[in-house]
Amino acid sequence: MNILELIKAALKEDMPSGDVTTESMAMKPKQGEALLKAKEDLVLSGANAFEETLLFLEPQVKVKWQFNEGDLIYKGQNICSIEGDLIQILKAERVALNFLGRLSGIATLTRQFVKAVEGTQTKILDTRKTTPLLRDLEKRAVHHGGGSNHRFNLSEAVLIKDNHISLMGGITQAVGRLRQHCNLPLEVEASNLEQVKECVSLNVERILLDNMSNETMALALKMIPKEIKTEASGNMNLARVKSVAEIGVDYISVGALTHSANCADVSLLFDWGN
Repeated sequence: MNILELIKAALKEDMPSGDVTTESMAMKPKQGEALLKAKEDLVLSGANAFEETLLFLEPQVKVKWQFNEGDLIYKGQNICSIEGDLIQILKAERVALNFLGRLSGIATLTRQFVKAVEGTQTKILDTRKTTPLLRDLEKRAVHHGGGSNHRFNLSEAVLIKDNHISLMGGITQAVGRLRQHCNLPLEVEASNLEQVKECVSLNVERILLDNMSNETMALALKMIPKEIKTEASGNMNLARVKSVAEIGVDYISVGALTHSANCADVSLLFDWGN
């Protein structure tokens, strides 16, 4: 589903039979201006979705952005100015703000995680724990926050997880079967040091250190040669990621970036000229 299809569906959800409040006022088109203002510090993402939502209902709208996506915006700053038919912009307001608030919230949280590991070699990754149908936008928001994208979908990359291992009866069996039928690089989840040792012996491309303590991860890294990339995952929060990064893992994947980010607080202020 592309962005216009998403916007059309979101507007249909918000007003399946029109906006009965606004339309019942029987107002004629009213040209004017509105300002999008930050009510807290945030990293901007979702500008395109915001603008395209306005354009869907008001094709003549003009949006002048004061910032680019990925920019840090401080509380009280104007993000953009909007000129057009305020009646149509009012109808589009909530859906447009939902897109921008959700995506800026993800970018803002991602920036916090990236800043927490600054000075280390570790990159912050997202996961597939995204809102259904919004994955492309949400992963783009992670990028705007300075994070890196893990695989976008199950078709893009191989990740052998605990259920695959159980299904095949072990890591060796799972890796062997995958190599018979697939030539993509292999990442394998390991939850203990014995599994790490097994992954190393199989010369996989990346090992996911899942739900390990910092002490166990430190021991695991001593067993893993430099040519095998390492990723830490499980119970990663802002208070912990710095200490995990300092162990020396290449990546830390954080599901919270997309499943637990707060919506950024933004407001659309209309100038009705009254």
